[in-house]
Amino acid sequence: MELKEKIDELKDYLSQYERLEQAIGIIYWDMRTNIPSKAGESRGKVLEYLSSEAFKMITSPKVGEFINDLTPYKDEMNKVEQRILQELEKNYNETKKIPQDRYVEYVGLCSNSEIAWEKAKDASDFEIFKPYLEKVVEFQKEFINYWGYKNNKYDTLLDKYELGLTTEKLDKIFSELKDGIIEVLNKVKGSKKKLNRDFLYGHFDEGKQKELSLFILEKIGFDMEAGRLDVSVHPFTTNFGNKDVRLTTNYHEDEFTSALFSTIHEGGHGIYEQNISDDLESTGLQQGASMAIHESQSRFYENILGRSKEFCSYLLPVAKEYFSDFKDVTLDEFYEAMNYVETSLIRTEADELTYGLHIIIRYEIEKELINGRITVNELKDTWNKKYKEYLGVEPKNDAEGILQDMHWSDGSFGYFPSYALGNLYGAQMFNTLLKEKPNVMEEVKNGNLTDITKWLNEKVHVHGAIYTPEELIKNITGEELNAKYFIDYLKNKYYSLYDVE
Repeated sequence: MELKEKIDELKDYLSQYERLEQAIGIIYWDMRTNIPSKAGESRGKVLEYLSSEAFKMITSPKVGEFINDLTPYKDEMNKVEQRILQELEKNYNETKKIPQDRYVEYVGLCSNSEIAWEKAKDASDFEIFKPYLEKVVEFQKEFINYWGYKNNKYDTLLDKYELGLTTEKLDKIFSELKDGIIEVLNKVKGSKKKLNRDFLYGHFDEGKQKELSLFILEKIGFDMEAGRLDVSVHPFTTNFGNKDVRLTTNYHEDEFTSALFSTIHEGGHGIYEQNISDDLESTGLQQGASMAIHESQSRFYENILGRSKEFCSYLLPVAKEYFSDFKDVTLDEFYEAMNYVETSLIRTEADELTYGLHIIIRYEIEKELINGRITVNELKDTWNKKYKEYLGVEPKNDAEGILQDMHWSDGSFGYFPSYALGNLYGAQMFNTLLKEKPNVMEEVKNGNLTDITKWLNEKVHVHGAIYTPEELIKNITGEELNAKYFIDYLKNKYYSLYDVE
């Protein structure tokens, strides 16, 4: 067998599969942004059909032949070819274990579940969504039984988003993170310095917010000729190759930062996707290394960069051009308002310091739910109790409580930890960036983000999924993931902001 010819044949097959996946993605994007309210069920049927065809492709005997033919030649392959085979085998084995009729039924359920979640959130009524969620959870448990697990059922779901991650590892990481956050939070609460953010609330015209969002997106490096920005109930990013990356945000006319930071966050995801190498098309590797690495980029742009004093120095004069509310606001006031700490209910609008506690709550709930220690009927009460215990706040309604996130509606159990891990990866990368380019943040004051984006492109983006998360962070920083860098970052930032030691 000629190895190169077989690899080329595989790439041709993967290119057909990727086109089908892109078609599915376009329909999903349309369902979340433009679809008429009565069209959800019929569009769900289209998704079911296309997903069935994708299932057939990834589980076909042809894929089995590719794996059997190429496996004996692993040692002769380069890194990219080895990873193509590794990802193909992982996807083939995982998908093939699920009966096709169950997979297709699950896809249809998730489509309807997401619609039900939107209706439930709009009505602030968990009961509308609950029967769908119960079915989604049962499917997840069924799939875990097909896939198998060693010590903890939830490990199987974690591994889908972060290769090799287990509850044992994550319990240790999150324990250290939780202790670090609480230490900083307690000192901030004890500070005599009180920050003001009243000027961030008022009336901010949606049209002007959109103009500002588009301006900032281009400033941070998102290519609008290879992407677009739309509106959805819950902001997200999707892509159909690196030349078509679509972001969504959500505007609130009574508040300035929500849409701005949602846009910057999704922009971080988008910049990652746009800068993955063209050479990785039709390989199965033209995607992020993991969801946590993806979140490291979105949260890097949103927080480490977007809430930095240097970026605030650039942003404030721009914001004054759009909104007269800021005409008398000083840089110190603006920076402090952008980093105001307050325990709150909504994850996506939480401050940078307390955000990790929102993720830990979800992680603990998901572990209990997937392992059968709590039921969907108990979710709402469990959620409310944990928010009271961890953050000292209680939801007044379902929309600001159990219904605030869409992730469970499409079965994304195991995803939430990626957000907190992304903070850790991002801070560790930032620590290395400052060592290599000590003055890089000075350029940000002038709106010059070129060096930062170029560094991230070279270190992270261009590689797509060639490296595992563990390999990538070692390549960049020389060590494994370490929570201390994020905790140190929080201490340095918030002790200074709140005048505590």
